[in-house]
Amino acid sequence: MSMSDSDSSSHGGDYKNFRQISRDRLLHEMLRSAKTGDSKSTWKVLIMDKVTVKVMSYSCKMADITEEGVSLVEDLYRRRQPLPSMDAIYFIQPSKEKAFVFFSSPIPKELVNQIKNDTSVLPRIGALREMNLEYFAIDSQGFITDNERALEELFGDNVENSRIYDACLNTMATRIASVFASLREFPCVRYRAPKDLDASTMTTFRDLIPTKLAAAVWNCLTKYKTTIPNYPQTETCELLILDRSVDQIAPVIHEWTYDAMCHDLLNMDGNKYVHEVPSKTGGQPEKKDVLLEDHDPVWLELRHAHIADASERLHEKMTNFISKNKAAQIQHGSRDGSELSTRDLQKMVQALPQYSEQIDKLSLHVEIAGKINRIIRELGLRELGQLEQDLVFGDAGTKEVINFLRTKQDATPENKLRLLMIYAALYPEKFEGDKGLKLMQLARISSDDMNAVNNMRLLEGSSNTKKTSTGGFSLKFDVQKRKHAARKDRTGEEETWQLSRFYPMIEELIEKLSKGELPKNEYLCMNDPSPTVHGTTQGASIRTSQVPAAHSMRSRRTATWARPRGSDDGYSSDSILRHVSSDFKKMGQRIFVFIIGGATRSELRVCHKLTTKLKREIVLGSSSIDDPPQFMTFLQAKEGLVAINVEIWASQMPGVAAPDVSGCALQKLKLLTAQELLLDDLRI
Repeated sequence: MSMSDSDSSSHGGDYKNFRQISRDRLLHEMLRSAKTGDSKSTWKVLIMDKVTVKVMSYSCKMADITEEGVSLVEDLYRRRQPLPSMDAIYFIQPSKEKAFVFFSSPIPKELVNQIKNDTSVLPRIGALREMNLEYFAIDSQGFITDNERALEELFGDNVENSRIYDACLNTMATRIASVFASLREFPCVRYRAPKDLDASTMTTFRDLIPTKLAAAVWNCLTKYKTTIPNYPQTETCELLILDRSVDQIAPVIHEWTYDAMCHDLLNMDGNKYVHEVPSKTGGQPEKKDVLLEDHDPVWLELRHAHIADASERLHEKMTNFISKNKAAQIQHGSRDGSELSTRDLQKMVQALPQYSEQIDKLSLHVEIAGKINRIIRELGLRELGQLEQDLVFGDAGTKEVINFLRTKQDATPENKLRLLMIYAALYPEKFEGDKGLKLMQLARISSDDMNAVNNMRLLEGSSNTKKTSTGGFSLKFDVQKRKHAARKDRTGEEETWQLSRFYPMIEELIEKLSKGELPKNEYLCMNDPSPTVHGTTQGASIRTSQVPAAHSMRSRRTATWARPRGSDDGYSSDSILRHVSSDFKKMGQRIFVFIIGGATRSELRVCHKLTTKLKREIVLGSSSIDDPPQFMTFLQAKEGLVAINVEIWASQMPGVAAPDVSGCALQKLKLLTAQELLLDDLRI
């Protein structure tokens, strides 16, 4: 049950990023290793299950697999034609129901013994190995564990110690640990500690979920030290485990980068976009599915750019294409000097096969950027986006929110809801008593929408629940008006683009972690046997000192990634890849950040940005990657994060009918500390 030693750390050989290492392990360490001299045939069949096929598809293309001698890919659970003349490679999860066999995660001892004792199976096994590769590489610097219902399964009411709770936590921990097995990294495991509570405040199991996940990951890692050959025995990187409550605004605020706006405003299925192309027969336009991913050089260049910057770059690319290609000039004909339309480009694809791929990619993104800009104008998102960012930075408050709701009655219910969710996260006291009802009436949103607002205001730090002298509990919201400028503008740089002011909170946390300034009492360390010593180790302090000096951490946030294209600030995707590959020897140790409950595309962008800034590869992990529509749909559901409490609804919203909960088990899902509990959540 061993893994071959691969040069996958950041400390030797040519530098490879997170996704490249995952790809190499699958293709070389697994598929290529199955090529033996006594093989039945040149070609093999690859059998995978529903989990491992996703692991493979996120890292490799079918062409990659074919090059390694695989001619057929089969589903383990489907009836398939016997192929006795071909060798088979099984890449599957370890289970009783499951040749070259590669397990995606560690095999339980009882299953190993069962295989050993089965005389009919054992002689047919050509290899039996633990690949320890059960994560989904969604990006060159990002992965998910595919636990889309993590908030519900871990933070729901009455889920503690349930089978669903344990299964979710264990699966997540196993898949996180397999990242470090693949990269041959042994992390210093830090986690967000429960908030400091006084003697009158109760701690709930929800407070301890980052702690429990950290402990479960640590348990897997300590086993690796004795079961994986050449696995590091001392810390080689850092892992920070957080939950979604660390930043409840990032999932709903309008993010103005090309990638984020594509997934927010366009009806995309994952990374798949439906592109209309002219029919070759002259009929109705044909629909074509295209993937916006790393193999598209235009996407790679523009995805983290501000939408205004992306639009300008596309215009410049079109102009350059016409000026440098005589055939394109001929095709452009009498319209030379005027703006080139998407339809012109699409016609050129048919007329100029030698330029088809280049023009096809360009026309695709021209169409996408044009569609996004139309939606921005039609929905009036610039004014809304400005208000959102002013709220977050403390430059706007109740007056501005009410004025927007009164004067912008034509705003979509979704956008008004997003504004109220941000407002509720920043000023939960503004929803006490009948204030919430008045805002709901002013915004003309439904009770289901208000449910999402209540969920948001209860998500983090909005209420205090303490024991009373009578032994009961009282619920008090923090009525102190908070400026809530947790995000502070950074002086020193001038903004280039409007609406590029917002940044996710993990940006500051990663910078502090890299500098060794993360508060030790708030972010404890599993590696330290004595958490009272501020959750750090001597090794940790040594590691911090070894990291190359970073650029100034105090610069204004978003101006750096939204500069004009003439300035290579090092934060665009192509720039990062270029710098990483050419300057790998100067890269410090990796930093991994894992967010329980879903990550956002703005947080993924930050990891790319900071990789160059800190000269350390930053890898983002999460239970899922969520776009605003997904996050809001979950919060709106009665079974979502915090279903509206009927009694509190009645007391705070007189005259409004409470939701019908008969026959419905309302799950009160929250990322809560003791200060955030509803009355009926407190059980002794």
